[in-house]
Amino acid sequence: MTDGSHGVVPGTRPGDALAEARELLAEHPVVDGHNDLPWALREQVQYDLAQRDIAADLSGVLHTDLPRLRAGGVGAQFWSVYVRSDLAGDSAVSATLEQVDIVGQLIDRYPGDLVRALTADDMEQARSEGRIASLMGAEGGHSINNSLATLRALHRLGVRYMTLTHNDTIDWADSATDEARHGGLTDFGREVVREMNRIGMLVDLSHVSADTMRDALAVSTAPVIFSHSSARAVCDHPRNVPDDVLAQLPGNGGVAMATFVPKFILPAAVEWTAAADENLRAHGFHHLDTTAPAMELHRAFEAARPRPVATAATVADHLDHMREVAGIDHIGIGGDYDGTAFTPAGLDDVSGYPNLIAELLTRGWSRPDLAKLTWTNAVRALRDAESVASSQSTLPPSHARP
Repeated sequence: MTDGSHGVVPGTRPGDALAEARELLAEHPVVDGHNDLPWALREQVQYDLAQRDIAADLSGVLHTDLPRLRAGGVGAQFWSVYVRSDLAGDSAVSATLEQVDIVGQLIDRYPGDLVRALTADDMEQARSEGRIASLMGAEGGHSINNSLATLRALHRLGVRYMTLTHNDTIDWADSATDEARHGGLTDFGREVVREMNRIGMLVDLSHVSADTMRDALAVSTAPVIFSHSSARAVCDHPRNVPDDVLAQLPGNGGVAMATFVPKFILPAAVEWTAAADENLRAHGFHHLDTTAPAMELHRAFEAARPRPVATAATVADHLDHMREVAGIDHIGIGGDYDGTAFTPAGLDDVSGYPNLIAELLTRGWSRPDLAKLTWTNAVRALRDAESVASSQSTLPPSHARP
């Protein structure tokens, strides 16, 4: 395979590329930055794992189960302990703790497949054992209810990143998809970033406004991540990362993990999804609802108005661009499975990662570069965050308030 060319590799057939992709993932599995299975379990069965045995094939119900994670070559998963941003205050904190709890239940229930990971070394150990390293990321600063003590408590419980906002602007940070009130981060928001650096929690800049991204990068002394965001230059959506921010990642050491959500990666899907979301709201559903009744409504809408379909090639276009701007050492993958109603063709669920890797192989990506994309970059970012925290171990905890 050539290194650097984005053209089709002479003599490479799709079947050959898929076989090579699976072989590569056996050695360098995917670290996926964001999976919303915990929230899906809350919404569908109120965390009753007897009703959702992920050791079985749950196709048609969930994007995620253990057989398909294995088929997809996933070696580490950041499970999102997300709660919707219309939950606020202590209710948001309690719901986040319930999310943390269900991840622990999954790890305890399936010890042959899942293992808790708190550090980069834990991730490597899990890979050597053939188990899926299970980490957690909190999605949205509303989860800490303006309390740095709560932030530290989540870290002690195993949460290893926090997305600074979800879809709504909060007291100290502007969201990408809400009205900007602060011009980025407030002084307290900057203190949140510093405290995350001090304790070794990765700062996740998915969902935040571009100004919040820039402010966080100016403050952070540890690598930041984008757990599930793609390139704004390829699809002009506010959830994606502008080129000037991507260009700062080499100096920071951070990693932008491309997402698969069609409305963020395919321009034609943006307007369609907005209309589909409005249709849900008109019928009394939250626009992020993926329960069976909501999906039935989505399918009826799609039957009347066919949906523009993204593919693995669509995601590859983003990764090509992100690689060109940020460099091969600063990109990764964050599918957002079970957090989106729709997925690209070929990336329908967590078994689909080999199709993306095969697409990149046919574009001339080398095996060493693909190993960085799937495994090395994310592990290195966490290890570097741990190193920054170790260097700040004598600093006292912050008790700042907004």
